[in-house]
Amino acid sequence: MCSAVVSAEVRPKVGLVLSGGGAKGAAHIAVLKTLEANRIPVDYIAGTSIGAYVGGMYALGYSAAEIEAIMMGENWNDGFSDTIPRADLSYRDKQHRDRFNIPINVGFSDQEVKVPNGLLRGQTMSVLLQRSTDLVHKFEHFDQLAIPYRAVATDLETSQPVVMSRGSLVDAMQASASVPGALQASEYQGKMVVDGGIANNMPVDVVKSMGADIIIAVDIGSSLVKRDQLQSTVAVLNQLSTMLTNASTERQKQLLSDNDILIRPDVGELSTTDFSIMPLAYRLGEEAALAKLGQLRALSISETSYTAYQGHKATVSLAWEDNLQKPVVAIQVDNNSKVSESLLRETLGIEIGQVVDKQTLEAGINQVYALDKFERVNAEFIDTDEGRILVLKTTAKSWGPNYFQLGFSWEDDFSLDSAVALDVAYTMKDLTVNGGEWRNELRLGFEKLLSSEFYQPLDTDQTYFVRSQLSMERKDWDFYEDNNRVVQLEQINYRADLGIGYNYTKAGAIELGVTGERGNLENAAFFSDLDYSSYGGYFKFAYDDLDSINFPTSGNRFTVDLYYRRDESPQISSIEPSDTSVQLEAEWRGALSVNNHAFVGMASVATVDKDAGFSVHVSELGGFLNLSGYHKNALVGPHKVFGAFVYQYDLGRDALGMTDYPLYLGASLEAGNVWTLRQSVSLDDLIYGGSVYFGTDTSVGPAALGFGWTDDGERSVFLFLGKNW
Repeated sequence: MCSAVVSAEVRPKVGLVLSGGGAKGAAHIAVLKTLEANRIPVDYIAGTSIGAYVGGMYALGYSAAEIEAIMMGENWNDGFSDTIPRADLSYRDKQHRDRFNIPINVGFSDQEVKVPNGLLRGQTMSVLLQRSTDLVHKFEHFDQLAIPYRAVATDLETSQPVVMSRGSLVDAMQASASVPGALQASEYQGKMVVDGGIANNMPVDVVKSMGADIIIAVDIGSSLVKRDQLQSTVAVLNQLSTMLTNASTERQKQLLSDNDILIRPDVGELSTTDFSIMPLAYRLGEEAALAKLGQLRALSISETSYTAYQGHKATVSLAWEDNLQKPVVAIQVDNNSKVSESLLRETLGIEIGQVVDKQTLEAGINQVYALDKFERVNAEFIDTDEGRILVLKTTAKSWGPNYFQLGFSWEDDFSLDSAVALDVAYTMKDLTVNGGEWRNELRLGFEKLLSSEFYQPLDTDQTYFVRSQLSMERKDWDFYEDNNRVVQLEQINYRADLGIGYNYTKAGAIELGVTGERGNLENAAFFSDLDYSSYGGYFKFAYDDLDSINFPTSGNRFTVDLYYRRDESPQISSIEPSDTSVQLEAEWRGALSVNNHAFVGMASVATVDKDAGFSVHVSELGGFLNLSGYHKNALVGPHKVFGAFVYQYDLGRDALGMTDYPLYLGASLEAGNVWTLRQSVSLDDLIYGGSVYFGTDTSVGPAALGFGWTDDGERSVFLFLGKNW
């Protein structure tokens, strides 16, 4: 294939160089539009970072208007978060996410603590880039594009520039834009590469070596800030990064001749990470291009020649566009993890013979990534005469296979003790062929827990499982009168479970097993230790596709736990305790939303069918959205009824223009109570209440501040951070 368009006119070959600059890259689009409007062909193109993105799109054959529509229509902030949406996780992983709400990526293996080499894995950015470029195949060489193209990255080991000229266009774009420390480094031909701005932010030399006679270089780099703005560590680090980038740009400017054209939009003061500035960057790019219009027009060609140039680009583009309509003839799995290939294929959900569009592939990649076992999941196509070969590539987490998790919560109503809890888990994964896990948990704070669990899938698809768990829990039972604590019991409980389960869907599980426990209750002021023990069986059913456990806007969560036990309970009255009991706990939470308005329903019931005697299996009410006027867990008893209706208005996104996190203004109506004796249960005794609150759901968990009340006169101002369920 020719490296440049041949036209009837004898003309110099034009090379376009697009520098890095993050969100300011919209200025590049304005320059491209100016070139098109004045019939200025581009024969070679190279870019760094966002310049590699815009340049790659243009090299594929997209027009400037098409690139503008794609780039301006994307939510670029989504590309800087690799958090798997809660609704996409498996049921088991949802429960772990809710309890261990602090997002850390820390592992331990080979006698050392391991962390990723970037804050972000780059998964969502990879998906975004693939969505932008459509499902193009892997290129033998980037000279095969409509315009010969190069992307520039930096070798993290040597600091030398790496010119990427073949392979996956998406991988090249992403490697060129992988900011060190923020995004994980990429691999290219055995090299560990990061953002090209460090080594060569405006690759004039690259385009010259491709054969360009005239260079149009667009510099959207940042300006150095003044001394009064260097008041923080982040500001100093940003300044150092700008120095390195600008130094590489200045070296490239020295390669420009008097015949070359340098376009420098006035974007130096704009943010590289705030994509809301893109319209302003576009306008400034347009102004800068028009200021150079006199020089640019010297490169204009006739309308006939420009039409031929455009036609040649369109013809070359058909080489990959036509393949998009071909069916998949084979699926290959490049699996760099211990997850079974059959599970990956099933989760991907794409069949041989299917014509795959970018929405289908994106959904499949997201489903595989939501298994939460990978650092990166991507896919690429190899096109043949018969059809397309889809290659799914998975990369295991580099900080695994043993992981730490961390959870934190703090709830306070400014009256009694704060309810503070710190949870730590250490999980050893992939211990067996089918993905066995040994999980150990520690909870400190107002409740203490030490737990060890072995979870063993029984098949490669992890549909069936067995689970064994040993735990020791210590907590206080607080009994309140008029929302004031009057009696406190200390409970220590030892428990063993052994069950077999069925993940009947990704969002739900059923488990049947046996359980046994021993423990005692103590209150030094009134009685000595009361020992108890029990053994029996249990049945659990669960379904959960809520998008958030605390501030949901869609989905449902429904759980039923049923226990049959033979008890040896303490006798604290003249009534002989019963030797059997049946315990039922059921809970539902559901949500739906209309625009920025969400409506949430909550209901729960619990009871213990025990002919006589005292039960240690109790439920609690009190706290945020759980009879909000009461202190946390102020009402305790074996029989419980509760229901609530919650309205949430996303004030932040609707009225305040917030994009990173929601800010909810909420109100609830609540009703419920607990009873000690089953014969005392009566809906006439329900306590009615409600709350108003401000809340938000952040990457480190929810937070809320509000006021709650009940019809029996209880009032509370509550604050909570972290998990609350």
